[in-house]
Amino acid sequence: MNTKELISYIGQGKFDKTLALLYGEKNIASERERYISAINGFIKHYGEKSGVRLFSVPGRTEISGNHTDHNHGKVLAASIDLDIIAVCVKDEASEFIKIKSEGFPEDIVNINEIKVDPERYFTSYAVISGMYDGFLKNGYKAGGFVAYTTSNVFKGSGLSSSAAFEVMVGNIMRTLYDNDISDVEIAKIAQYSENVFFGKPCGLMDQMACAVGGFIGIDFKDPKNPVVNKIDFDLSAKGYSLCIIDTGGNHADLNEDYASIPAEMKSVAALFDKSVLREVSREEIIANIPEIREKAGDRALLRALHFLNENERVDELNAALGEGSIAKFFAGITASGNSSFKYLQNVYTVKNIREQGLSLALELSEEYLKTINEPSACRVHGGGFAGTIQVFIPEKYSQGLQSLIDSVFGKGSTHILKIRAKGAICTL
Repeated sequence: MNTKELISYIGQGKFDKTLALLYGEKNIASERERYISAINGFIKHYGEKSGVRLFSVPGRTEISGNHTDHNHGKVLAASIDLDIIAVCVKDEASEFIKIKSEGFPEDIVNINEIKVDPERYFTSYAVISGMYDGFLKNGYKAGGFVAYTTSNVFKGSGLSSSAAFEVMVGNIMRTLYDNDISDVEIAKIAQYSENVFFGKPCGLMDQMACAVGGFIGIDFKDPKNPVVNKIDFDLSAKGYSLCIIDTGGNHADLNEDYASIPAEMKSVAALFDKSVLREVSREEIIANIPEIREKAGDRALLRALHFLNENERVDELNAALGEGSIAKFFAGITASGNSSFKYLQNVYTVKNIREQGLSLALELSEEYLKTINEPSACRVHGGGFAGTIQVFIPEKYSQGLQSLIDSVFGKGSTHILKIRAKGAICTL
C-alpha cells in the first residue's frame, strides 16, 4: 500500500478494528487522526512511498518488584496503551537507516560505519546503531529503511519511552527483513544496545515489558536468560483503569539516591561473600541482623528485607492474576507500595524533606479510594524519590480522582490509562 492509499484506508475506518484493540473503542477517532498525522509527517520528510508499514510499541509500568532487578530479583510489569508508532518503508539498497522522530532532529545512521562511539552516548543515533549491530551479532538480517515516529509515552514518567524506542527499531527490522525473532530476543538486543552503544548500564525489565506486552512476570535469577511468564488477564474487561499521577517533583540531584539502593543491597550481600542479594537467604539475613546493622546500617538491612519480601510478593501477584482474583491482586500491590515506602524508602529524598509530593499524592489517593468502597490500590511508581505514583481504580471513578489530584498538582497531572494486551507489533 502506498502512502495515499494508506491515508484513505485509515480515513474510511478500515483500520478501526486494530485501533480498538490497541486503544479502546472510545479512542478510535483520535487515534485515526494520530496515525494519519504520522503518515503525513512521513510524506513531508521522505515523500510519497509504496510498501508502507505501520508499527506500534507500548510503554510500560512496573507493578511489583520495586528496585529488585539489579540484584537478580523478580518483577511484575505490564504494557500500557500509550505507545510509539512508526510509519516505515524498507530501503534494502540503501546504506542508511533514517529515522525522523516528531519533535527531534532526524537520525541518519550509515550501516557500514557502525561502531561504539562514546561521543554519541545517550543519543537515539547510538540506540539505532546498537540495535543494528545486535541483530547482526545474533545472526539476524538487517538493512536500510526510512521511518517517521511519534510517541505519546511521556518522558520522566517511569513509563519507559526510551525502551519503547529501542524495541521499535528491533520491531521494524524483524518485520522488514523477515527475521524469525521473538519479543524476548528483541528485548535482549535492546538491552545490549543501551548498555554498549547508549552507555547506560540498565537492566532488562523495561525492554521486556515493552516488547512482550500485557502482564508479565520476569525472574532475573540468571539475568542473561531471564524467565518470562506472560499472564493472560484483562484488567480493562474487569472495568478498571490505571492512573499515573505526575506530581511534578524535581528529579535533579537524585542520582545518589537511586544509586544508594543497589549499592546498599549489594553491601549486605557482600557480608555473605555474595555479589547480589538473590544469592542470600532470608534465614541468613535474620540470623545475622546484629552484624548487618553494625557493618551495613539499618537502612541497608531494611532494603535487603524489602528485596526478599518483594520476590515472594511477585509470585503471589502472579498467582492472583492467574486465579483472576482482583482483591488479592490489589492487596499485593498495596503491600508492595507500603514496603517501598517504609523499608526501601524511595518515596522522598532526605536531601529535601520539604518536597514530598509522592507522599501527598498517595495520601490523597488513599482517602479517595476509601470513599468508593471497591477493590483498588495505589503505590509509588518507578524509581521513586520524585515523579509519579500509580492508582488502580474502577474506571467509573477515575475522573473523580483526576479532578481531585489535578486540583492539587495542576491540570494534566493525572493520566488515565489501560493495560494493553499487545506488545511490539506490526499493525499493518
